[in-house]
This record gives sequence, C-alpha cells and structure tokens, in this order.
Amino acid sequence: MKVNLGIWNQLTWVVIALGLVAGALLVGCWYAPLVRQNNALRTRIYNLGEDIRKEAETAKTLKASIDALSRDPKTVERLAREKLGYAKPGETVIRFEGSATNSPVVVR
Repeated sequence: MKVNLGIWNQLTWVVIALGLVAGALLVGCWYAPLVRQNNALRTRIYNLGEDIRKEAETAKTLKASIDALSRDPKTVERLAREKLGYAKPGETVIRFEGSATNSPVVVR
C-alpha cells in the first residue's frame, strides 16, 4: 500500500540532491588549492629540467674545451695567439681595431 505524502516526498529528494551538490562543491573547494599547487610544482619541475639540460650542454662543451687544451698543443698555441697576442720568435703581431667613425649610426 502506497501512502501519498504529497509535496514532502518531493522535497525530501530535492534536499538530498542539494546536499550531494553541496558536498561535491565542498570537496572541490577543499582540493582546489592542492590542484593549483600541483600545477605550479609541475611547471617548476619542467623549468628545472630545462635548466639541467642547458647546464649539461654547457658542461659538455667545457669538458671538450678542457680536453682539447690538455691534449692538443696546437690548441694551446692558437689560444695563446688569439687571446694573449703571443707570437713565435721572428713574427710580428699586427692588431686591427675598429674605429669609432665606422660604426653604424642607429636612427630612431
């Protein structure tokens, strides 16, 4: 036998549905800061990975330079000539410097 409760039966279901929606919103608001923090940390991890990759490339280049300087005397000679201006006995070093008058003029 069914008893007709009228509007009270419908109101009970509405209250239950609203309670479930409120609970879902409460859980969503509770975890929203954690989701934002997680996204920020993932971005930071990605950026740090990129920094590590760049530094690894720099380390590889520097290691190659150190190996060349420690094993190849011609590399040391070339570097001494370019950076320090050294020359072999009997050679004359001529340095060319750009003059200030030949620099391009930037007009804005």
